[in-house]
Amino acid sequence: MNTGPLPAPRILTSLGQIHSGTPDEIRSKVRKFVADGADFIKLFDTKSIREGGGPTMTMDQVEAACGEAKRLGKRTIVHAQGPEGAKMAVLAGCTSIEHGNRLTDEVLDLMVQHGTYFDSNNGILIHNYLENKAHYFGIGNYNEEGFLYLEKGLAPGADSLRRAIAKHVKLIFGTDAVAGTHGRNSEEFIYRVHDSGMTPMDALVSAQYTGAEALGMQDQIGSIAPGMQADIIATDGNPLDDIANVRRVAFVMRAGRTFKNVKTITPTVVLSPKD
Repeated sequence: MNTGPLPAPRILTSLGQIHSGTPDEIRSKVRKFVADGADFIKLFDTKSIREGGGPTMTMDQVEAACGEAKRLGKRTIVHAQGPEGAKMAVLAGCTSIEHGNRLTDEVLDLMVQHGTYFDSNNGILIHNYLENKAHYFGIGNYNEEGFLYLEKGLAPGADSLRRAIAKHVKLIFGTDAVAGTHGRNSEEFIYRVHDSGMTPMDALVSAQYTGAEALGMQDQIGSIAPGMQADIIATDGNPLDDIANVRRVAFVMRAGRTFKNVKTITPTVVLSPKD
């Protein structure tokens, strides 16, 4: 995905997901994904938020996935909506937790102790589903019960992130990028600042240096410095003054190649403390 005739984002992929299996079967699946070229391993150890987010795997299964991935030098990204699944992933040494809609203080403290990254993307994810209910409704678990779970998930999701910020969990930026969010993923910055009290700078750094660090690519991307890949986004207006300025993208450069350059304005580039 990094080369080709058409311009495209830089993409890292799991090639698929692991949902179930015996520990031996799961280790075999991890080896197959890695052999096929997966950049990381994606594991689902809880149900969807639309089904309550309860655990779907045992500790042995989660340890098999994360342990085998680590042995092969790969990170493990875990879909964990509730605290039970997140706790297993943290104790198993997985790299990061996705969603974490209703994490307990116990789990957040464990994440700090183990250095687990946390991608709380509940803002744009849940709002997008609710705003596009008519397009999703009737497909699988996109039913009345599922949408009720989504509505009830807004407050716990914001609260989990708020407490994670206070405890200094290593926060990274993601959006889940489901249909309806494409082209407006930056809205997650706004939800994080307005709903959970994250500072604009911390929100931006979560998508820059800390995000690159979670990918194991901090020596290539995530900062503006000599020897790094020249990935730059500039905005018309300072996001530190108003986080909504992330919507006003004026300049985009990927690996030194300019894709957007609005010359009628003077763009603002916000550098992180790591730059």
